[in-house]
Amino acid sequence: MFINNFDPVAFEVFSLEIRWYSLAYIFGIVLGWIYCKKKLIKDPIILDLFDDFITYLIIGIILGGRIGYALFYNFSYYINNPLEILMVWNGGMSFHGGLIGVILSCVIFGKKHKINSFIFLDLVALSAPIGIFFGRIANFINSELYGRATDLPWGVQFVLIDNIKRHPSQIYEAFFEGIILFFILNYLFRRKYIVTPGKLSALFLIFYSLFRYSLEFFRVPDPQIGFLFLNSTLGQIISLLFFVIGVLLFYLKKNEN
Repeated sequence: MFINNFDPVAFEVFSLEIRWYSLAYIFGIVLGWIYCKKKLIKDPIILDLFDDFITYLIIGIILGGRIGYALFYNFSYYINNPLEILMVWNGGMSFHGGLIGVILSCVIFGKKHKINSFIFLDLVALSAPIGIFFGRIANFINSELYGRATDLPWGVQFVLIDNIKRHPSQIYEAFFEGIILFFILNYLFRRKYIVTPGKLSALFLIFYSLFRYSLEFFRVPDPQIGFLFLNSTLGQIISLLFFVIGVLLFYLKKNEN
């Protein structure tokens, strides 16, 4: 059994705490940006616009993730403490909220420059698993989003939580939502099996939702929400909605050249 007693704080700079979760966001965005510019983007117009696009993307991730967490996961608290939504350093980010923020950022940026928004969404789909991987590793270090109790030999005891051996659900998600999803989408892209703008975005929604829905069975639901309809978690319900959106989008795009 592995004992998780990691400190969520990576290091301090002049008494300012630098947390692993912050570093995960930085690494994910920077490495995704480099990967897109060096390996994915061939069109000089898109390449020239991409640095500006990253600014929109970061705003979408932070605002969407934070507002999504407040609306989806802790509405009753934040409706009474609305100013605390701005206190991102206190933690609390929703992946699905961040995803909505990213989609809106791509739409706004695409319309501003009169370019198909799906071109930018597909680039995000191809590189986002990098950020997801680092984010889930940071969740593991922080002893958050931990798994349900297990007797399996690779169970982990999260000292900051309790003395129960649990599924390392964050590692499961890092592997499937990060590594496996990255290789699936980039394999299809590099083999040119998928060329229509928007299809990769649809496949991202489909595969991510499938992985997330399945892995939620190993994860403890958020304590302020618990289990919902048919013992489903909120993450599973939202994942089902995004899965349906992904399937519909793929169907709409399948006959486009």
